[in-house]
Amino acid sequence: MDSTAPGAAPQGLDAFRRGWQTQIGDDVFQLPVFSAETMGDFRVKGNVTKVHGAAIADLHAASATRTADVPGGDQDLVAMYIVRRGAWTLGGAPGHGDQTVSAGQFLVRHLGRLTAFETSADLTATFVVLPPGELKPLLGTRAVTGPAQSAEMRLLTALTDMIHTTVADLAPAGVAAAQSTLIELVKAVAKGRFDDVEPRLAPALTQAAKDLADRHLADPELSPAMLARALNVSVRTLHRAFAAAGEQIGTYIRQRRLHEARLALAAPSPLSISELAAHWQFADSSHFTRAFKKHYGQTPTEYARTAPAERRG
Repeated sequence: MDSTAPGAAPQGLDAFRRGWQTQIGDDVFQLPVFSAETMGDFRVKGNVTKVHGAAIADLHAASATRTADVPGGDQDLVAMYIVRRGAWTLGGAPGHGDQTVSAGQFLVRHLGRLTAFETSADLTATFVVLPPGELKPLLGTRAVTGPAQSAEMRLLTALTDMIHTTVADLAPAGVAAAQSTLIELVKAVAKGRFDDVEPRLAPALTQAAKDLADRHLADPELSPAMLARALNVSVRTLHRAFAAAGEQIGTYIRQRRLHEARLALAAPSPLSISELAAHWQFADSSHFTRAFKKHYGQTPTEYARTAPAERRG
């Protein structure tokens, strides 16, 4: 859904509302009534996915938004706000003041009624709506807040990304399992800890570990122990998560390093074999050469000779 194109603002909210109702429906989350100035300049785009009784919306708002100050309807759901840029200010529950979720923070709470909110311009955020059954008793009247880069939140973000890309191909049982995993992670966030015996978290944990490893491939300290510390789980839990997907952590890291070395060999001015081996943390050039040939069927030198021809082709 996209209403950010020049000249689209007057009809932007209508288009967004139609898209939400078509893809998500009012049974999950009832869109509020927006203020007049918001309706006149509504430039928001988003990727929204329904997951059984939950919904995930990745939102990018070029314009500021504000809901009209009118009584909201009753609803019973748990909402999570993850803000990466800008700010999202939420009306508080009766007896509580407004709450602002700033960039790099999250907030999760139970909503018993439609409450007012406003967002800054240039907002980038994820909005997650969840059924209240297991979460409402845990949250009560609390609003749980914290950094969006905590271990549990990195797992949750990896899971929402996976759901966006795979939900269209999931069978009904898979969609229900995705919702259950989402709820388990939000429970972990609310409890402030990770339940490392929960098997449904394995796919999200594996993806989060891969994303973290990809950012540290040239780091000599990269290891299962380093990843486990960063994700706040035990090394055994991390190994179990990869095993559930038929993979091994060490194999994943080695193959990603070989892939990056292969790209470097195809560059116009490649590094030497010994320089590549050192950069991608192989013990020496001989070890690097053996691993490369086993994986690609050629030595690095042989591949470097054929790469320019491949580029010309």
